Amino acid sequence: MTQKIAVVILHGAGTPKEDFAADMIKKITEGFGKKLNKEHLVFESVFWSSVFENEENKLWERVHQDAELDYQLLRRFVVEFFADAIAYQPSSEANHNYDKVHALLAQCLNNLQGNAGSSAPLCVISHSLGSVVASNYFYDLQMGQKNIGELTKQYSGDTPLEKGETLSLFYSLGSPLALWSLRFNDFGVPINVPSPSIHHYYPNIDGEWLNFYDKDDILAYPLKGLNLDYHKAVTKDAEVNVGGLLTNWNPFSHIKYDSDNSVIDRIVDGLVRMWYEISDDT
Repeated sequence: MTQKIAVVILHGAGTPKEDFAADMIKKITEGFGKKLNKEHLVFESVFWSSVFENEENKLWERVHQDAELDYQLLRRFVVEFFADAIAYQPSSEANHNYDKVHALLAQCLNNLQGNAGSSAPLCVISHSLGSVVASNYFYDLQMGQKNIGELTKQYSGDTPLEKGETLSLFYSLGSPLALWSLRFNDFGVPINVPSPSIHHYYPNIDGEWLNFYDKDDILAYPLKGLNLDYHKAVTKDAEVNVGGLLTNWNPFSHIKYDSDNSVIDRIVDGLVRMWYEISDDT
């Protein structure tokens, strides 16, 4: 039986539709199939903003009760981005949102190991605030076990994939991780990509972390220059120009990474390269 590759996708800030990843999955699947004529990718999408959706809708209604606010579309985007970011932060309260969000990711990884194999190589694709969620999750697995909440533990299994040991590819799209790094001394410590344990399972995997950013996207920043650890961990800060005529020259480019062919093509190239690497191991 040929080894499958597990792919998990996390959306950015805001509240997209539950099938937010459908178009991206279709494009990646088609691109991978054209290059290898194989269908060995298994996908899971993490609809993590569902944790905040009801409360954010209540907030939106209440701030409009006694005021007529301008710039409704832009204001909605700002509210959703910062509300998600603030609500997601870990707290001392039991059953906090950080744990709830990570529990959803744990469930998706559990599904992936069941469908792709318990030691399937793992590719993570994360947009915007989703890259912060993914980074935090795998950091906790690699270096911060004490941060893992009880709900997340409840949904986490003991397979290599679920423990993050097969993390091989990490793609951050329009990531504000550089801003989050201000929370830590000297901008913090990044996750290891690939996982330090990957060669126990696949000796030939090199892995990569590509951080895609558009210079017009005010929420996205390069990462390699933060400190020596990030310089080593991030394979490349990849500058792209995403969006169409109305968005590729302004901050609204932030929402266009997942449909951009140049981004999709480089992710497909990484998956194809890893396919050959694991084929040499099996």
